[in-house]
Amino acid sequence: MFRWLVSGLAVVSAMGLAAPASAYLFWVQPNFTGGPVVGDEPGLGQAMPKATPAELKAHLLWNMRAGLNVAALQCQFSPILLTVPNYNDLLSKNSAELNEAYKTLGAYFKRTGGKTWQKTFDGYTTRTYNGFSTMHAQLGFCETASAIGREARKLGRGKLTQLAVDRMREFRNSLVPAGDMIHARRFIYVPIQPISMDKACWTKKDQFKAACAPVGTRQASAPSGRTG
Repeated sequence: MFRWLVSGLAVVSAMGLAAPASAYLFWVQPNFTGGPVVGDEPGLGQAMPKATPAELKAHLLWNMRAGLNVAALQCQFSPILLTVPNYNDLLSKNSAELNEAYKTLGAYFKRTGGKTWQKTFDGYTTRTYNGFSTMHAQLGFCETASAIGREARKLGRGKLTQLAVDRMREFRNSLVPAGDMIHARRFIYVPIQPISMDKACWTKKDQFKAACAPVGTRQASAPSGRTG
């Protein structure tokens, strides 16, 4: 029993060493990484037709804020992820930058939405929050939100928008269900060279003659014994 326990702990320890130190919900975290974005790429939230570069950045920041807000609500099953304190810190430290993004978005909807711009803006906000609600991808989403929130806490004021530019693709990727990569299947292709069954290639003791081996394999040990 003791030997089994020690062996089991050794395996768990080895697996733990192979996992990133920042991963809490996976042995080996799925790879959700993505490059920096502008804000008008597909899959980053709602479309923003005719948006200026500044408005697209405000869109990215507001999406990241919404995602971290949803994570603060949905990821409390794992307090070690710190999604609640991360989000609260983000609000208190970056209120000026967030308010500026909100004003920029408001100006965008006033410019493009006509008389019903406020209703359109409210619908945009609601759909943005709903777009981060997930069940089947919850673990990957919560892990990613935790990592983004921790990075946000390390940044100085006024740098949150750049974080959104750099990591919103990753944040969106985390909404795609993915399992622990320690269970990922690995397929190994081993080419099999045909062996001639011609009697001329075999000795009387059923030893395969090296001269009959396929080109490129004649230095390898010749298999012995025929079947069939």
